[in-house]
Amino acid sequence: MQTLDYALIVLYLAALLCLGFVRRLKKDSSVTEMILGGRYLTLPAFVASLVSTWYGGILGVGEYSFKYGLSNWLVFGLPYYLAAFLFALFLAEKVRKSELLTIPERLAQTYDNKTALAGSVIIFLMTVPAAYILMLGVLCEYLFGFPFWVGVLFGTVFSVVYVFMGGFKSVVRTDLFQFGLMFLGFIILLVVLYSRYGGINFLVGALPETHLTWHGGNSGWYIAVWYFIALATLIEPAFYQRCYAAQSGRVARRGIFIAIGFWALFDFLTTTCGLYARAILPSLADPVASYPALALEVLPVGLLGLFALALLATVMSTIDSYSFLAASTFGNDIVPRLKRISGTTITRYTRIGLIVSTMIAVVFALFFRSAVDIWHAFGSIGTPALLVPVFFAFVGKRRLTPHAAFGSIVISALLSLLWYVSKYWSVDGSYWLGIEPIFPGLLFSLAIYGLFSHNREQTTFGNNP
Repeated sequence: MQTLDYALIVLYLAALLCLGFVRRLKKDSSVTEMILGGRYLTLPAFVASLVSTWYGGILGVGEYSFKYGLSNWLVFGLPYYLAAFLFALFLAEKVRKSELLTIPERLAQTYDNKTALAGSVIIFLMTVPAAYILMLGVLCEYLFGFPFWVGVLFGTVFSVVYVFMGGFKSVVRTDLFQFGLMFLGFIILLVVLYSRYGGINFLVGALPETHLTWHGGNSGWYIAVWYFIALATLIEPAFYQRCYAAQSGRVARRGIFIAIGFWALFDFLTTTCGLYARAILPSLADPVASYPALALEVLPVGLLGLFALALLATVMSTIDSYSFLAASTFGNDIVPRLKRISGTTITRYTRIGLIVSTMIAVVFALFFRSAVDIWHAFGSIGTPALLVPVFFAFVGKRRLTPHAAFGSIVISALLSLLWYVSKYWSVDGSYWLGIEPIFPGLLFSLAIYGLFSHNREQTTFGNNP
């Protein structure tokens, strides 16, 4: 990295702060204004914000592509496109029509406040951006030479400072800027790689044979697990928040369909670059750093800085969004269900939640050193807890009873958590019975739904009393 590269990064950070602080929240701003920006999200803003937010795991994608090749598309691509398609088909317009603010409000409306509180805690933990803060620490380590923990702390503070003052509108404004940078950087890298090393013939000759197979050397069972983890998309708070914030249900539905196309394009860029990384740097010690290491190897001054911006933009656009989701869950859904507070106080507790969620994320990032492990752990526990109660709170007429919904969330989460930690008690590091932890919790939740759901009139959409 040379002076020009660092100058580009400084300009990027300055532009980010300007966009984030251009309009601060007023003292009398409503909760809707803070959490959803007043529900004025247009189609271009919807697409750019959702695409950049949901693709923050760029170093995790690089790690998986480096290790297992093309199967990255079958693990982190296709299952999520299918799940997003289902969300657009069945949920997008219904979510917008509900005129609510968050997922827990729907749980309270359909079941009761106790169930909403249990769901809020799970959502809060699932939106804590630990995996993305980990990646930011790795990036700062490679690009600036900071110690990992310094990169984690410095990068995290910089990623959320403007959210503290500007709320959801600051998140969207910065997402629009970062959306363009993430595509530009990877297009530049791929063009340079192709021109210098050639295309498919170079990759076939330089890659291990398994890297060009659908499984990448993993079992079909392991890959299948990710299709179930991808069902977390149906309870993905970032999707719900943007649907709630959209100008209309039609904007929300069309926006997700368009976003799927952008994700597919970006997956092509990132997976291909991951293959080049494995071919060019086969002895790389830390696959999480495959993209920055590849860029340092092949890009000239100036273009290296632009690619660094792409990596930073991809990660930081997700950190600010998920930090804000966790904060709004804390301020709007957890605290008000523990004690009675006013609307203006919700804004204050949301800002407190931003600090709390960021601190928790930093601790998790320092404990786990693999983004893929973090996704696997939280997806395996949170998905079975929330999938059935949330999905059927919007779709169909069969509803769980309030007691059954509460029990389903709590027991499914605890069961999957217990199953997950069983690998630490095992001599060979395997789960009980060799079964992935997502399945016991999910099967329990489906069984509860089959036994304790019944037909009743569709819950009236509208604000929770």
